[in-house]
Amino acid sequence: MAKYKIAWLPGDGVGNDVMDAARIVLDRIKLDAEYPLGDIGWEFWKSEANPLPDRTIKLLKECDCALFGAITSLPKEESEKELAPQFQGKGLVYNSPIVRMRQEFNLRTNLRPCKGYPGNPLNYKENIDLVVFRENTEDLYVGIEFHPVPDDLRQMIKQHNKKMARFDSVDGKDMAMSLRINTRQACRNIITDAFEYAKKHGYQSVAIVEKPNVIRETSGLMVRTAREVAKNYPGIPLYEANIDAMCMWLLKNPLDYGVIVTSNMFGDIISDLCAQLVGGLGFAASGNIGDKLAVFEPTHGSAPKYAGQYKVNPMAMLLSVKLMLDWLNESSKAHALEDAIAAVVRQGKVRTYDMGGKNTTLEVAEAVAAKL
Repeated sequence: MAKYKIAWLPGDGVGNDVMDAARIVLDRIKLDAEYPLGDIGWEFWKSEANPLPDRTIKLLKECDCALFGAITSLPKEESEKELAPQFQGKGLVYNSPIVRMRQEFNLRTNLRPCKGYPGNPLNYKENIDLVVFRENTEDLYVGIEFHPVPDDLRQMIKQHNKKMARFDSVDGKDMAMSLRINTRQACRNIITDAFEYAKKHGYQSVAIVEKPNVIRETSGLMVRTAREVAKNYPGIPLYEANIDAMCMWLLKNPLDYGVIVTSNMFGDIISDLCAQLVGGLGFAASGNIGDKLAVFEPTHGSAPKYAGQYKVNPMAMLLSVKLMLDWLNESSKAHALEDAIAAVVRQGKVRTYDMGGKNTTLEVAEAVAAKL
């Protein structure tokens, strides 16, 4: 019996390509694991009206963690058109499988390291080493939305906030509403995780990035909670920045920052900016981490036009494998894998098209495996 049971979730498009690359490296490392395949993605939405079938949820409950490739997602009307005929016209709405996994299993912490490896021609500057902590279950991603907006909901909001009156002349069918919900406990959890990571790995500061000057209550709760948590870490300064200003400062002075913590939507945005500083989404790994389960994935999309061509950069997936090994306390294997990735980048002999090379996804994985 294998030591670990790791759910294998390729998903859509190039998710399959990069997962094949991950398997090359995992086989070379000889991780003592089995990899049961889980059904997830667009094909299951079309054929079953459920992109994350119950059988996959059951599988995840039986596993230590999961590796996830990529997912295709389309707007509401377009996704309904792709359903099998028997499901159309029934008001079914596509929900992102990765968002559902985060909420179903309380994968409350989204960890996104963005590190510039020497020799990468896409690095914005040398020695960038940023880690984004993104709250992973709340904010606008809770999925409480309305279109059209019911009259009774509008009236209830108006009773509590007179600013709603400015929309009295707007018909409910011409209005859409999304709720941003942050809770104190979720804020405390993600901010504590950020400070603990900074303490463990020697980062010199933590920056809370929000927009409390405009979004006074939800962003304000994040910032106030950060100030409270920071008192428990007197050796680690807390910086505060608005999300718009932080985008500017990261471009201007990326070496001034280490650990960044923020809410779900802002974290989604700013982590992509940080990824571009170190080579783009081809180097953007992430971990969705809960108390009992973790799901590791590259942050790029499914890129359907490249599916099956083995063209895309697998480094984001391989770095996600590295995060998984860390989480499994396979530290020596994690360090060895990162060293191998760094060596391939530094030597520059094997590169995918985004780095100016002509090698395939699998050739890059094989080069990393050879360094192991």
